[in-house]
Amino acid sequence: MIVAALADIHGNAAALEAVLADIERQGINDIVNLGDCFSGPLEAGKTADRLMALGLPTVRGNHDRYLIETPPDARGSSDAHAHAQLLPRHFEWLRSLPFSLVYLEEVFLCHATPDDDGLYWMEQVSPEGHVTLRAADDIAALASGVEQPLMLCGHSHLPRVVQLAGGRMIVNPGSVGCPAYDDDRPVFHKVETGHCLASYAILQKVAGRWAPQFRTVSYDNMAMSQLAAANGRADWANALATGRV
Repeated sequence: MIVAALADIHGNAAALEAVLADIERQGINDIVNLGDCFSGPLEAGKTADRLMALGLPTVRGNHDRYLIETPPDARGSSDAHAHAQLLPRHFEWLRSLPFSLVYLEEVFLCHATPDDDGLYWMEQVSPEGHVTLRAADDIAALASGVEQPLMLCGHSHLPRVVQLAGGRMIVNPGSVGCPAYDDDRPVFHKVETGHCLASYAILQKVAGRWAPQFRTVSYDNMAMSQLAAANGRADWANALATGRV
Protein backbone atom coordinates (compact mmCIF):
# COMPACT_ATOMS: atom_id res chain seq x y z
CA MET A 1 0.00 0.00 0.00
CA ILE A 2 1.37 3.42 -0.97
CA VAL A 3 -0.16 6.87 -0.57
CA ALA A 4 1.06 10.38 -1.43
CA ALA A 5 0.17 13.15 1.03
CA LEU A 6 -0.18 16.83 0.10
CA ALA A 7 -0.73 19.74 2.46
CA ASP A 8 -0.76 23.53 2.53
CA ILE A 9 -0.91 24.24 -1.20
CA HIS A 10 -2.01 27.83 -0.50
CA GLY A 11 -3.04 28.64 -4.06
CA ASN A 12 0.36 27.79 -5.55
CA ALA A 13 -0.88 26.12 -8.72
CA ALA A 14 2.60 25.81 -10.25
CA ALA A 15 3.94 23.95 -7.21
CA LEU A 16 0.87 21.70 -7.20
CA GLU A 17 1.36 20.75 -10.85
CA ALA A 18 5.02 19.93 -10.23
CA VAL A 19 4.14 17.71 -7.28
CA LEU A 20 1.36 15.93 -9.17
CA ALA A 21 3.76 15.25 -12.04
CA ASP A 22 6.31 13.82 -9.60
CA ILE A 23 3.65 11.59 -8.04
CA GLU A 24 2.65 10.35 -11.49
CA ARG A 25 6.28 9.51 -12.25
CA GLN A 26 6.34 7.38 -9.09
CA GLY A 27 3.31 5.46 -10.37
CA ILE A 28 1.23 6.40 -7.31
CA ASN A 29 -2.54 6.55 -7.69
CA ASP A 30 -3.69 7.22 -4.13
CA ILE A 31 -3.32 10.85 -3.01
CA VAL A 32 -4.72 12.65 0.02
CA ASN A 33 -4.90 16.39 0.70
CA LEU A 34 -4.57 17.80 4.22
CA GLY A 35 -6.03 21.25 3.66
CA ASP A 36 -5.22 24.95 3.42
CA CYS A 37 -5.73 24.76 -0.30
CA PHE A 38 -6.20 28.32 -1.58
CA SER A 39 -5.28 31.11 0.84
CA GLY A 40 -2.48 33.31 -0.50
CA PRO A 41 -1.69 36.00 -3.10
CA LEU A 42 -1.30 33.51 -5.95
CA GLU A 43 -3.74 31.46 -8.06
CA ALA A 44 -6.59 30.33 -5.83
CA GLY A 45 -9.12 29.87 -8.61
CA LYS A 46 -6.80 27.85 -10.81
CA THR A 47 -5.80 25.69 -7.87
CA ALA A 48 -9.44 25.16 -6.93
CA ASP A 49 -10.41 23.96 -10.40
CA ARG A 50 -7.49 21.54 -10.45
CA LEU A 51 -8.19 20.07 -7.03
CA MET A 52 -11.91 19.71 -7.62
CA ALA A 53 -11.26 17.85 -10.85
CA LEU A 54 -8.92 15.44 -9.06
CA GLY A 55 -11.49 14.50 -6.43
CA LEU A 56 -8.89 13.76 -3.76
CA PRO A 57 -9.86 12.79 -0.22
CA THR A 58 -9.43 16.20 1.41
CA VAL A 59 -9.85 17.67 4.89
CA ARG A 60 -10.58 21.30 5.61
CA GLY A 61 -7.75 23.50 6.89
CA ASN A 62 -8.06 26.55 9.10
CA HIS A 63 -7.63 28.91 6.15
CA ASP A 64 -10.19 26.93 4.15
CA ARG A 65 -12.56 27.53 7.07
CA TYR A 66 -11.70 31.23 7.20
CA LEU A 67 -12.64 31.56 3.53
CA ILE A 68 -16.19 30.40 4.22
CA GLU A 69 -16.72 31.77 7.74
CA THR A 70 -14.83 35.06 8.12
CA PRO A 71 -16.70 38.31 7.32
CA PRO A 72 -15.11 40.44 4.58
CA ASP A 73 -13.91 43.15 6.97
CA ALA A 74 -12.14 40.59 9.16
CA ARG A 75 -10.29 38.60 6.50
CA GLY A 76 -6.53 38.62 6.41
CA SER A 77 -4.87 39.74 3.19
CA SER A 78 -4.07 36.21 2.01
CA ASP A 79 -7.63 35.04 2.59
CA ALA A 80 -9.05 38.18 1.00
CA HIS A 81 -6.97 37.72 -2.15
CA ALA A 82 -7.98 34.08 -2.50
CA HIS A 83 -11.64 34.80 -1.72
CA ALA A 84 -11.83 37.28 -4.58
CA GLN A 85 -10.70 34.59 -7.06
CA LEU A 86 -13.07 31.85 -5.96
CA LEU A 87 -16.47 31.11 -7.49
CA PRO A 88 -19.65 29.77 -5.85
CA ARG A 89 -18.77 26.19 -6.83
CA HIS A 90 -15.42 26.53 -5.09
CA PHE A 91 -17.04 27.70 -1.85
CA GLU A 92 -19.56 24.88 -2.10
CA TRP A 93 -16.67 22.42 -2.34
CA LEU A 94 -14.96 23.96 0.68
CA ARG A 95 -18.16 23.67 2.72
CA SER A 96 -18.38 19.98 1.84
CA LEU A 97 -14.95 19.14 3.26
CA PRO A 98 -14.81 17.27 6.59
CA PHE A 99 -12.73 18.38 9.55
CA SER A 100 -11.06 14.95 9.60
CA LEU A 101 -11.50 11.56 7.98
CA VAL A 102 -10.13 8.03 7.95
CA TYR A 103 -8.65 6.81 4.68
CA LEU A 104 -8.36 3.12 3.76
CA GLU A 105 -9.43 2.27 7.32
CA GLU A 106 -5.99 2.89 8.84
CA VAL A 107 -4.86 6.40 7.89
CA PHE A 108 -6.23 9.30 9.95
CA LEU A 109 -6.28 12.68 8.20
CA CYS A 110 -6.61 16.12 9.74
CA HIS A 111 -5.17 19.54 9.01
CA ALA A 112 -3.53 20.39 12.34
CA THR A 113 -4.64 18.20 15.27
CA PRO A 114 -7.62 15.86 15.68
CA ASP A 115 -9.51 18.53 17.66
CA ASP A 116 -8.13 21.93 16.60
CA ASP A 117 -7.40 23.15 13.06
CA GLY A 118 -5.18 25.96 14.32
CA LEU A 119 -2.81 24.15 16.69
CA TYR A 120 0.56 22.70 15.76
CA TRP A 121 0.56 18.98 16.60
CA MET A 122 4.27 18.20 16.68
CA GLU A 123 5.66 21.70 17.29
CA GLN A 124 5.35 24.24 20.07
CA VAL A 125 6.04 27.98 20.12
CA SER A 126 7.91 29.43 23.08
CA PRO A 127 7.00 32.83 24.58
CA GLU A 128 10.05 34.16 22.73
CA GLY A 129 8.74 32.87 19.39
CA HIS A 130 11.01 29.84 18.98
CA VAL A 131 9.41 26.89 17.15
CA THR A 132 10.62 23.58 18.57
CA LEU A 133 9.58 19.93 18.77
CA ARG A 134 6.73 19.43 21.24
CA ALA A 135 7.31 17.07 24.18
CA ALA A 136 6.55 13.43 23.38
CA ASP A 137 3.84 13.10 26.03
CA ASP A 138 2.07 16.22 24.74
CA ILE A 139 2.14 14.95 21.15
CA ALA A 140 0.72 11.63 22.30
CA ALA A 141 -1.98 13.36 24.34
CA LEU A 142 -3.17 15.22 21.24
CA ALA A 143 -3.50 11.83 19.51
CA SER A 144 -5.85 10.54 22.21
CA GLY A 145 -8.89 8.87 20.69
CA VAL A 146 -7.25 8.23 17.32
CA GLU A 147 -6.74 4.51 16.79
CA GLN A 148 -5.26 4.43 13.28
CA PRO A 149 -1.57 3.43 13.02
CA LEU A 150 -0.77 6.31 10.64
CA MET A 151 -1.85 9.90 11.30
CA LEU A 152 -1.28 12.65 8.74
CA CYS A 153 -1.42 16.39 9.41
CA GLY A 154 -0.21 19.66 7.95
CA HIS A 155 -0.47 23.24 9.22
CA SER A 156 3.12 23.89 10.35
CA HIS A 157 4.54 23.51 6.81
CA LEU A 158 7.46 21.56 8.30
CA PRO A 159 8.14 18.01 7.10
CA ARG A 160 8.30 15.89 10.22
CA VAL A 161 7.63 12.38 11.53
CA VAL A 162 7.07 11.43 15.15
CA GLN A 163 6.71 7.85 16.37
CA LEU A 164 4.52 7.23 19.39
CA ALA A 165 4.89 4.47 21.96
CA GLY A 166 3.43 1.30 20.50
CA GLY A 167 4.55 2.11 16.96
CA ARG A 168 1.91 4.56 15.78
CA MET A 169 3.23 7.37 13.60
CA ILE A 170 2.34 11.02 12.91
CA VAL A 171 3.61 12.54 9.66
CA ASN A 172 3.53 16.09 8.33
CA PRO A 173 4.45 16.10 4.62
CA GLY A 174 5.47 19.76 4.58
CA SER A 175 3.97 22.44 2.36
CA VAL A 176 3.41 22.13 -1.36
CA GLY A 177 3.13 25.85 -1.94
CA CYS A 178 4.43 27.97 0.95
CA PRO A 179 7.93 27.21 2.29
CA ALA A 180 8.04 30.02 4.88
CA TYR A 181 5.71 32.35 6.77
CA ASP A 182 5.28 34.29 9.98
CA ASP A 183 2.32 34.29 12.34
CA ASP A 184 1.31 36.18 15.47
CA ARG A 185 -0.55 33.30 17.13
CA PRO A 186 0.06 32.29 19.87
CA VAL A 187 2.95 34.82 19.75
CA PHE A 188 4.89 36.20 16.82
CA HIS A 189 7.04 33.49 15.26
CA LYS A 190 8.57 32.46 11.96
CA VAL A 191 8.47 29.10 10.22
CA GLU A 192 11.19 28.71 7.59
CA THR A 193 12.26 25.65 5.62
CA GLY A 194 15.23 27.44 4.08
CA HIS A 195 14.47 26.23 0.56
CA CYS A 196 12.10 27.18 -2.25
CA LEU A 197 11.04 23.67 -3.30
CA ALA A 198 7.57 22.13 -3.18
CA SER A 199 7.29 19.48 -0.47
CA TYR A 200 5.14 16.39 -0.07
CA ALA A 201 5.44 12.87 1.33
CA ILE A 202 5.01 9.29 0.18
CA LEU A 203 3.76 6.81 2.77
CA GLN A 204 4.37 3.14 2.05
CA LYS A 205 3.28 0.16 4.10
CA VAL A 206 5.85 -2.61 4.02
CA ALA A 207 5.66 -5.76 6.15
CA GLY A 208 2.87 -4.23 8.20
CA ARG A 209 4.69 -0.99 8.99
CA TRP A 210 4.30 2.47 7.50
CA ALA A 211 7.41 4.31 6.34
CA PRO A 212 7.44 7.94 5.14
CA GLN A 213 9.57 9.28 2.34
CA PHE A 214 9.80 13.07 2.18
CA ARG A 215 10.20 14.53 -1.29
CA THR A 216 10.98 18.00 -2.63
CA VAL A 217 10.28 19.08 -6.18
CA SER A 218 11.61 22.05 -8.11
CA TYR A 219 9.25 24.26 -10.13
CA ASP A 220 9.19 27.82 -11.45
CA ASN A 221 9.06 29.33 -7.98
CA MET A 222 10.32 32.68 -9.21
CA ALA A 223 7.23 33.10 -11.37
CA MET A 224 5.12 32.63 -8.25
CA SER A 225 7.42 34.95 -6.29
CA GLN A 226 6.99 37.63 -8.93
CA LEU A 227 3.22 37.13 -8.89
CA ALA A 228 3.17 37.60 -5.11
CA ALA A 229 5.22 40.78 -5.47
CA ALA A 230 2.89 42.09 -8.16
CA ASN A 231 -0.01 41.45 -5.79
CA GLY A 232 1.64 43.56 -3.09
CA ARG A 233 2.99 40.75 -0.92
CA ALA A 234 6.72 41.22 -0.52
CA ASP A 235 6.72 38.74 2.37
CA TRP A 236 5.34 35.96 0.18
CA ALA A 237 7.65 36.97 -2.67
CA ASN A 238 10.69 36.51 -0.44
CA ALA A 239 9.38 33.27 1.05
CA LEU A 240 8.77 31.76 -2.38
CA ALA A 241 12.19 32.89 -3.64
CA THR A 242 14.28 31.84 -0.63
CA GLY A 243 12.30 29.70 1.82
CA ARG A 244 12.82 32.40 4.44
CA VAL A 245 10.92 35.41 5.77
